[in-house]
Amino acid sequence: MSKLEDLAERVERLVLRHEELKRTNTLLEQQVAALEIDRDSLRSRLNAARARIDVLLERLPAGKSASGVAE
Repeated sequence: MSKLEDLAERVERLVLRHEELKRTNTLLEQQVAALEIDRDSLRSRLNAARARIDVLLERLPAGKSASGVAE
């Protein structure tokens, strides 16, 4: 009977561990989703900043280098 009780106890511990891992996995999935939203937002902001820089570069006078000397 002792072996059966030991087995039942091990099964119970495994069930509890499984439930714990499921909860942890759910939390990690939520964190991944939040990070993906942050990543997409940062990517969008980066693209907007690049577009603004491109507009500013187009407004610079042509034929001048960074030192201000005509090429």
